[in-house]
Amino acid sequence: MTLVEKYNLLSQPYYLIFFEINLLANPNSIGMKLKSLVIIIFLVMSSKIMLAQKTIEASYRLIGVHDLAAGFQFKSDGTFEFYYIYGASDRNATGTYAISGDTIKLKSDKEAGKDFTITHQSKKGNKYKVVVKEKNEYLLRHIIAVALVGDSQNVFESNDKGEIEIDLKHYDKLYLQHQLFPDALSLIKDTNNLNNYFEVTLNPSLQQVSFKGIDFFIDGDKLHCHTNYFLPFEDITFEKE
Repeated sequence: MTLVEKYNLLSQPYYLIFFEINLLANPNSIGMKLKSLVIIIFLVMSSKIMLAQKTIEASYRLIGVHDLAAGFQFKSDGTFEFYYIYGASDRNATGTYAISGDTIKLKSDKEAGKDFTITHQSKKGNKYKVVVKEKNEYLLRHIIAVALVGDSQNVFESNDKGEIEIDLKHYDKLYLQHQLFPDALSLIKDTNNLNNYFEVTLNPSLQQVSFKGIDFFIDGDKLHCHTNYFLPFEDITFEKE
């Protein structure tokens, strides 16, 4: 085989390389040629099946949870849409997904941990305090602050004015989460921040879902996921429509 022939061989798909190597090594073997051709067809078909399994085209709806409607629309281009209706908490999400084995991993367009924006922070008095600024007074309630001290976790709730008094002499990190729109915790204070007074506002992304750390598992015509911060239920099941 000349150098040019070798170069042309290496530039071809792996299954054609396999075929030509067999032909060059056994130019007079009809049986080997047929065997190689069968292997090529098998490899091509297998690769097409693998590609087809990486995306789905289907709709799924949540079942078994009273007064809650939710569902997914998965598209063959690798994108998804999600809706969620529960009382006054209508939510949604869009993004992309990837399938690995029987697991669907979602990547929402929403950036996790960004539901609050700090508008002011300072050292003020001797107590730790968070004040939420929001025109809709209804949204000032049901906000929790999660203060971490070493490995311990302490939770404090907002009052009707959106104020959260944190009855601790010291804490390492502080996170916020809105209980009407639960999502991944938003970091407000890290270990290097010495301030004890924070004013924050709610971001429009609050209604969207990040799905951070939430995977779904394919089980026939159903999807399951573990209990999590967004869906705090047992036996979470979405059924194919």
